[in-house]
Amino acid sequence: MSDFDEEKQIKQLEDLRKEEEEVLVASLAESKYSLPYVDLYRLGIDNEALRAIAEADAREMKVAPFKLFGKNIYIAVRTPSEDLFNTLKEAMERKNLTPTFYMVSSASLNKVWDRYKEISMAESSAIGSVDISLPVLREMAKNIQHIQDVEKLVIEALEGNKTHKISHLLEIILAGAIAIKASDIHIEPEKDRARLRLRLDGVLQDIHFFGLDVYRLLNSRIKLLSGMKLTSKIAQDGRFGIMEEKEELSIRTSLIPGAYGESIVMRILDPKSIQVKLEEIGIEPFLFSIIEKEISKPNGMILVTGPTGSGKTTTLYAFLSKIYSPEIKIITIEDPIEYHLAGITQTQTNDERGYTFVEGLRSALRQDPDVVMVGEIRDRETAETAVQSALTGHIVFSTLHTNNAAGVIPRLIDLGVNPKILVSALSLSIAQRLVRKLCKFCKKENTPTEQENKIINLVLNSMKEEGKDFSKYGVDPAVWFSAKGGSASGGKIFSPVGCDKCNKIGYSGRIGIFEAIKTDEAIEKIIPENPSEHEIKKVARNQGILSMRQDGIVKVLNGIASLAEVQSVVDLSEE
Repeated sequence: MSDFDEEKQIKQLEDLRKEEEEVLVASLAESKYSLPYVDLYRLGIDNEALRAIAEADAREMKVAPFKLFGKNIYIAVRTPSEDLFNTLKEAMERKNLTPTFYMVSSASLNKVWDRYKEISMAESSAIGSVDISLPVLREMAKNIQHIQDVEKLVIEALEGNKTHKISHLLEIILAGAIAIKASDIHIEPEKDRARLRLRLDGVLQDIHFFGLDVYRLLNSRIKLLSGMKLTSKIAQDGRFGIMEEKEELSIRTSLIPGAYGESIVMRILDPKSIQVKLEEIGIEPFLFSIIEKEISKPNGMILVTGPTGSGKTTTLYAFLSKIYSPEIKIITIEDPIEYHLAGITQTQTNDERGYTFVEGLRSALRQDPDVVMVGEIRDRETAETAVQSALTGHIVFSTLHTNNAAGVIPRLIDLGVNPKILVSALSLSIAQRLVRKLCKFCKKENTPTEQENKIINLVLNSMKEEGKDFSKYGVDPAVWFSAKGGSASGGKIFSPVGCDKCNKIGYSGRIGIFEAIKTDEAIEKIIPENPSEHEIKKVARNQGILSMRQDGIVKVLNGIASLAEVQSVVDLSEE
């Protein structure tokens, strides 16, 4: 006979009571109070939201603020009443916030109230608790023109005696990153010091080194802002927003443990940086006309491929912005939602809760959308569902991990998509890379070396063989080819120098290098035969679209990019 485990029985009873309470509250919320119900055990709590209502007030009114997004604050209530809502509305309006109310169980309230300990614990340390304001950062940013200015202000902040020294230091780091248009902030502890770096146009630049005591305080401040556990030393992800009247700048934070402490990376998601027009991302005119036509069709699938960090998401958002109209329904399924787009329904996957890309896509299709964007096709189910969607009157945009446009068809077939169905679904395969643009103020004209001339002529010869019209791309063949057909020596290319305008780097901003394969009649014929990349490339040459290496060389010859920069992302010797 087994022993009676009283402790286990008590826990089971408690779990049962909690479960019953959740069911009861969910039922009452809908039937009696007409309020949405939420289980806060399944949601992250936003520490910044807690600052809107003091702990004592929250406990007395039996409420809990749990999410702050822009000027919207989400508040959980246990016992709804008109008086309570009016009191909370007045209090939030004084803070320029708009409340939305949810009904929750006692267990959910207790979970949020427990988080007040983290706030008070952080505030009692030497960190300070100054809220970060986007207008303040924008004002600071006016005094920052170059990377050197960021370093100078960081040094001044470290030497100063401000009460909230660490908060001020973090404001300077964020303001500096915004001012010079950095995409990431890296704070990395080493044996005797910590390193601060900013990623500018895809390349990390050292800013300053400071003591580990400063690093530890910064670490705690960033954890607090990002809603992370202060005492945890495991890998964590968090997020916080910096607010302005009609604008939110989101910071996505990642911490991973290392030999000397936690490496901190803050990714800056500035809505302004994603508002790039399709015309401005570097697509040459002929391909642009093809893309413009394909994204305007009532159905079909357009896939963008490339490695991580090659600008695929920016391109997809540019597609959405180009075709957006109040007359069509657009839904995106993303992981995570990096930027919020007005007028577009965006939903975020959550693998822990079973809300995967394929589940998100199936749910989205029940909403009768005209256009669906799927963040990534990474498995058979998502691929098949996306293909079916493209066949049933939807435009589907997505990304795929392949090296080039020709790799899309074999990859989809490998994922289990029926080649005969793929013929009708796939409209366009696009591959892209990002290269840094030469600074227009200091770039220097050079005569190519013998080796550089050889590479340029190899690519230009491939364009000549494929019957490409050089005049469309601003390239003069007489400069590069002699009358006898050999190479000439009159061509010039540009290289980086570095000046005050470009932070002494020689580059400023980035641009895309593209190639695409349209699913035309010739491609349709070979898809059922499960063709190789080589066979697809061979057939696609007649479409008149530049390959990535050709597009790269055209940008080199037009002084937009350096040859070394293009070579770093594209194999120019590959046929």
